[in-house]
Amino acid sequence: METTDLAGLSQTLSALLDAGQSYLAQPWTYYQLAIVAACYLVAWLISLKVEPWLEERARAIKGKPGLLRVIVSFMRRINWVLFIVFLAIAREIVLALSWPSRTYLIGLALALASAWLAIRVSSRIIHSKSLARLISLAIFAYVALGILDLRPEASAFLDQLAIQVGDLRISALFVLRTIIVATAFLWIANLMGNFLDSRITAIEDLSPSFKALAGKVVKIGLIATAIMMALSSTGIDLTALTVFSGAVGVGLGFGLQKVVSNFISGVIILVDRSIKPGDTIELGETFGWIRELRARFVSVITRDGREYLIPNEDFITQQVVNWSFSDKLVRLDVDFGVSYDSDPHEVTKLAISAASTPTRVLEAPSPVCWMTGFGASSMDFRLRFWISDPQAGLTNVRGQVLLALWDIFKENGVAIPFPHREIILRQPVEVVRREAPDAESPNAKSREP
Repeated sequence: METTDLAGLSQTLSALLDAGQSYLAQPWTYYQLAIVAACYLVAWLISLKVEPWLEERARAIKGKPGLLRVIVSFMRRINWVLFIVFLAIAREIVLALSWPSRTYLIGLALALASAWLAIRVSSRIIHSKSLARLISLAIFAYVALGILDLRPEASAFLDQLAIQVGDLRISALFVLRTIIVATAFLWIANLMGNFLDSRITAIEDLSPSFKALAGKVVKIGLIATAIMMALSSTGIDLTALTVFSGAVGVGLGFGLQKVVSNFISGVIILVDRSIKPGDTIELGETFGWIRELRARFVSVITRDGREYLIPNEDFITQQVVNWSFSDKLVRLDVDFGVSYDSDPHEVTKLAISAASTPTRVLEAPSPVCWMTGFGASSMDFRLRFWISDPQAGLTNVRGQVLLALWDIFKENGVAIPFPHREIILRQPVEVVRREAPDAESPNAKSREP
């Protein structure tokens, strides 16, 4: 049921309009408006010349990102800085002429401009421009109402815009206050969570999986605490949300099964430490290294620069090859063959020497080469070597070893055979060429039925 007091609203608006009309009727009001407009125009014209100079000076600052950030913040609002300076000078001049009662509007513009400049510069700590602009407008509206001494009237006006839902009265003031308080608590919780997460990550004695798990638990705990504190501070009885939270829980259980499954799978992965950031894994056709573990997915970067966001559930239900689970040593095999004219003992030595050429091949364990069989046209060998950085790629190091084999075999006269095929005709076959009959010849037979 709507409970908005229309009569009270009309009285409040009428009082404000009457006060504004009485003030606008005074001649000095227009003089002050002209002074404020002139100060802003002069400040804007000067800023057109000053801002490029400040930008050039700011680009010369090296190694001081904090100072550069502050200078850039002021540089982009130099018109407001000059506007405040000119307003302060104009106000002092008017006061020096013994007209203190005629500086109200100038002083009001000076206070509002100073508050706007301070709020906009302070909002630079927020990286999102849209969010920073929205928060700046909200804070400026609150401060401006305080400067204009209209905060009680604004609160009463918003409180009168209300609806009654059962025993709960929801007003515009209540909704606005809840949003502001919840946003503030969540922002503080996010800052604290990021700070504690960075501190946990800096501890070298902890494993990467435990660091990720501890960081997520801390963030989730802080966000849940912030939500409960925000609801409690706005006057909402948390016990009244028991039935609602139960219904929401049932709905989440049926509608968000995959999300919950991925979340639980992510917790299991972090607890059993089957994979961790930095591991080189292979899942299906995806081969790469893990960049980050999230609550819903695992970020895997491949050698071609693609980043795959694989659901956590796939790492629980599918077969995962972790190339660096217990250690980062990976053995690679290269198969090759040489002609039967070569000495297999010499080929083995040359192959081991070639495998030691690439810098990524480890000296310990040392490369080995074994003869695996007598092929149809070659003696077959298998060269094995070890690397410790599989995330740098496997095909490239195999290619380097194959090129080294080619070079060393060419230098030592070892031939790499390729299949030859011979066709033997047991009986001679006479090849007869028959010419097609000329269509214009009278002796040509018609092919038509």
